[in-house]
Amino acid sequence: MQTTVYVASAFSKDNQGGNKAGVVLMDQPLTTIQKMAIAKELGYAETAYISQSSVADYKLEYFTPKEEVDLCGHATIGSFVIMMHLNMLSKDHYTIETNSGVLSISIQGDSIFMEQNQPQFYDVIPINELMDCFDIKNINAEFPIQIISTGLKDILIPIQSETQLHNLQPNFDQIKEISKKYDVIGTHLYTFDDDRIICRNFAPLYEIDEEAATGTSNGALACYLHQKHNIQKELYVFEQGYALDSPSEILVKLTTNSDNEIKKVYVGGKGYYCETKILVL
Repeated sequence: MQTTVYVASAFSKDNQGGNKAGVVLMDQPLTTIQKMAIAKELGYAETAYISQSSVADYKLEYFTPKEEVDLCGHATIGSFVIMMHLNMLSKDHYTIETNSGVLSISIQGDSIFMEQNQPQFYDVIPINELMDCFDIKNINAEFPIQIISTGLKDILIPIQSETQLHNLQPNFDQIKEISKKYDVIGTHLYTFDDDRIICRNFAPLYEIDEEAATGTSNGALACYLHQKHNIQKELYVFEQGYALDSPSEILVKLTTNSDNEIKKVYVGGKGYYCETKILVL
C-alpha cells in the first residue's frame, strides 16, 4: 500500500527553520499500526493525520514515532500549511476535532493561529527534583518551576540567561524519569533577554530529545507569564530552535475578561511546504 505524505515546516522565521511535521490526508482509513509506522518512518517529532469529522471541519490525529498524543501545535500549523499549498482552504476560520476537544483555527494573512484549551495549573516542583536533569545553578530561582497545560502538560523551567540556556547540557535519561514521575510530555526551559523570550524544549520520554518549536508549551508559558508574573503583552513572541540550527518563532495571543482572567489562548506562526514523499507500507 502506498501513502502520500507531505512535509511542512511550522513556526518558521523568515521562511527558514521551524519544526518539520509529516501530514497525511487520509483518503482511505489507516490503522493505528499504520499511522505509527508512517510516523516512525518519517522520524519527525509528530505526524498529523487529517480526516473527515462529524463535529468540525476536519479531524486531526497526532502520532510521534512512539505513540499517539492528544494535540500538537506545530503539526496542526503544518497541516494547514499543506492544505493552503494544495488550495484546499477557502475561508479564514475552521474548526478541528482533536483528542483535546474541538478547537478553532484562524488564518490571518500568512499566519495560522490555533485555539488552545484553557490553561490548567498543576504542581510546583522543588528545584532539587531537577538536580540530575541538568546543572540547577542555571535555574532562575525568582520564578517557580510549575507544570502548566493548554492541551499537553509540560514542566516550565526558568533559566538565568540566554548563554546558560544555550550552553545547558541536559541528561535525557533523567528528564525521561522526571517526565514519567509527573506525567508530563517534557520540560520547557525559558529565559529573558530584554524583551525577548528564548526557549528550549526536551521531551525524551516521547523520543524527542529536543524540539525546534512547540506550540502547546509556549501557549502554556504565555498563560503562566500573564497570570503568575503579570507579564502582559498583546502578542507574545517566543524564540526556539537555535540549538538545533533551526530558528523558530512561535506567536501567542491571549484574550481576557474584565478581571484580566484568561478566556482564550491562541498559538500561531508561519510555515512553508517542504516536500512530498511516497511511502510503501
